Amino acid sequence: MNLQALLGNFALILFVLMVLTGVIWFMDTYFWSRQRRAKADAALAEFDARIAKNASDGVKSDTSSRAKIEADLLRQPTWIEYSGSFFPVIALVFFLRSFLYEPFKIPSSSMVPTLLVGDLILVNKYTYGIRLPIVNKKIISINEPQRGDVMVFKYPKDTAVDYIKRVVGVPGDKIVYKNKHLTVNGKEVSYKPLPDYLDDENLTYYKQWQEDLTGVDHKILTDERAPNFVPNPDAFPQHELCSYNTEGFACTVPAGQYFMMGDNRDNSLDSRYWGFVPDQNIVGKAFFVWMNLGNLKRIGSFH
Repeated sequence: MNLQALLGNFALILFVLMVLTGVIWFMDTYFWSRQRRAKADAALAEFDARIAKNASDGVKSDTSSRAKIEADLLRQPTWIEYSGSFFPVIALVFFLRSFLYEPFKIPSSSMVPTLLVGDLILVNKYTYGIRLPIVNKKIISINEPQRGDVMVFKYPKDTAVDYIKRVVGVPGDKIVYKNKHLTVNGKEVSYKPLPDYLDDENLTYYKQWQEDLTGVDHKILTDERAPNFVPNPDAFPQHELCSYNTEGFACTVPAGQYFMMGDNRDNSLDSRYWGFVPDQNIVGKAFFVWMNLGNLKRIGSFH
């Protein structure tokens, strides 16, 4: 794993920090604190013996320093004190983001109008099963991804990178995308025209549609200036299950894999270009926008 991939794997960094601080906390709780206690007891015993000897010699001694001696010898070194304080916090964060919910930031416009650049979203990590952190191996199956789900996954060409797209094909599905309209297993997906969508950044209008993806309604965008065909798709694994022509493409989704597309259909690099998403790449289901610093009205659930 190169340095960039390592730095990009926050879960691994968090795990390493949790282990390091946990080991330090354990050693201090069960060994180093006892050693400090023993040294303090020995020093106090010596102090008390000296005070007793002075008293027997008729010399009155100042005993106010006894508490300071004990406190100084029992005080944790700074690095141990900070490690012990951080360990429960790091462990809690690691557990929450590994098994319950993980935050992500939307970096691109591929999911517009559903998700905008700058949206801070929450991803449910257990909807599709419990997975071991770091290795992302599923150990408990719960639900399977369904058509229409907005899913975060490891980019098949670089698993250090997280992508977010919509599931349009599950294992066994035959997906046809012809003239910018989907057909799933021989059934045409219905489209309802909506008012054109204004892209504020580029000051460009796009066609907006209400797409009913086998019972899941959501909005999509298409660009009339973009071609219907897929330019230069990769030779991805099992690409022989897909065929391309001037009107679009057709793909049969293999077992254990998923076909993903962005809602901004003509501005999304997705399964049309780089292929299927294996089950082992799944991170979780996106379900909530918890913040957008540029637009607080964005906060809330989405389809």
